[in-house]
Amino acid sequence: MAWYETPAARALGVRYPLLQAPMSGFTTPELVAAVSNAGALGSLGGAWLSPDELRAAIRAVRQLTDAPFMVNLFAWPEPDAAPDAHPALDEQLTVVVEEQVPVFSFTFGIPNFANVKSAGATIVGTATTVAEAQALEAAGVDVVVAQGWEAGGHRGTFERPPAEVEVGGLALVPQVVDAVSVPVLAAGGIMDGRGIAAALALGAGGASLGTAFLTASEAATPPAFRRLLAGTPAEGTRVSRVFSGREARLVRTDAVEELVGAGRPPAPYPVQLDVTRPIHRAGLQADDPSRLFALAGQGAALVREAAAADLVATLVAETERAISRLGGDPSG
Repeated sequence: MAWYETPAARALGVRYPLLQAPMSGFTTPELVAAVSNAGALGSLGGAWLSPDELRAAIRAVRQLTDAPFMVNLFAWPEPDAAPDAHPALDEQLTVVVEEQVPVFSFTFGIPNFANVKSAGATIVGTATTVAEAQALEAAGVDVVVAQGWEAGGHRGTFERPPAEVEVGGLALVPQVVDAVSVPVLAAGGIMDGRGIAAALALGAGGASLGTAFLTASEAATPPAFRRLLAGTPAEGTRVSRVFSGREARLVRTDAVEELVGAGRPPAPYPVQLDVTRPIHRAGLQADDPSRLFALAGQGAALVREAAAADLVATLVAETERAISRLGGDPSG
């Protein structure tokens, strides 16, 4: 059996158990479709899209691919805890059901996905601890993404305060694999075939890569953001609440460090975005990376500019080479 013929691949309906992570604001229909057409699983970050925008984006993906793809939404905090306006999850879920999305994922909690699953979708949930992975399995998810501390973007922690959970993927993935019976994908700092092979060695059935796809030609990543990623070493990121009010790993830019150094507690999630968005937009307008709030993982320096399909092909080839170097047979 070839390395990519895993239970995770079968559950997701793809040739390669590689997930392009759902980065809201960056995952265009073109990126999602290109990844899916290449045999991996493209994913649309739909959390901030209105129901009408979400429906239009899903249909745009379907115009470009017949392959399975994923839509990701947030389990938003209660309105009294986060008064900032955001799309209503129940209305977004209605769209996911009506559009018969093949794969549905969520983070920050466990929403009521019964109708989505009844409509035929494969369900994917994010866990940062073993307990969360077990809660996801008990809720009926089909695949668990084990998000290590190295991962870029928001922490998916939901059973404990995110600041209390700092488990790296090397420790997290095998424990989650041992604790649940559903397939597991590893996430966090995985940028090339070496990382994918390592995830497989830890017992995962595949990998989720986010930062690696930020510099795909189809991604909606501005030039200043792309340049910033390419020059960011592993120690050049940090986890902080200054961006959105919720713990997220992002690049240590001047803007980030100034807010951290100010010592003032950020507003609740996602109200804090009202503070950081204007600064970020001004940085984009000035083409100034130092003023950006750039969510990225610890492997950011390994980004590559390439078309998404070429990146998927490269990842597959690199994984096969890594397995061969370890004395395995990548062809099965």
